[in-house]
Amino acid sequence: MIANFALCPFEAIKVRVQAHPHFGKGLADGFPKLYASEGVRGLYKGLIPLLGRNLPFSLVMFSTFEHTVDFTYKKIIQKRKEDCSRTQQLGVTCFAGYAAGSIGSIVSNPADNIVASLYNKKALTLKLAVKKIGIINLFTRSLPLRIMLVGPSLTLQWLFYDTIKVLSGWPTSGYIRPSSEEINHMLK
Repeated sequence: MIANFALCPFEAIKVRVQAHPHFGKGLADGFPKLYASEGVRGLYKGLIPLLGRNLPFSLVMFSTFEHTVDFTYKKIIQKRKEDCSRTQQLGVTCFAGYAAGSIGSIVSNPADNIVASLYNKKALTLKLAVKKIGIINLFTRSLPLRIMLVGPSLTLQWLFYDTIKVLSGWPTSGYIRPSSEEINHMLK
């Protein structure tokens, strides 16, 4: 929540500069222009849709990552994580990172379209944004591009994170649930 509150003004400026290049040359130029024209309200106009995009994205992304890691070891590699090399584990991290970014993008795409619509002044309210965009476009507009951008970005983030963990002597991310046999053995 705090991160989204801090991010909101930057997101407002980014979306405006992307949609209207004449608006500003970037953050340093765009911030004073936005503040002068709309005040603090303009900086935070998209906070609710931003939360509607980022919170579900984060929840789905982490859940998808964990489930993809689990599925990959159990069904594709068919080995325990601990029995795989660090290189194989980092490969699983990349695969799971891309899956997590893609699924997260699908879930958060409607809110992303609403955020862009509000910041670009194509609609003044959430309800008007949904009406103008249309239900089908809400879910499909810019989705392939979003997946192409977010998937690789998250893949690299997870790879970087897990590489640092491995270099520090920690295991890669992803919890593998023990089998029922392992649980029974632990309980004895």
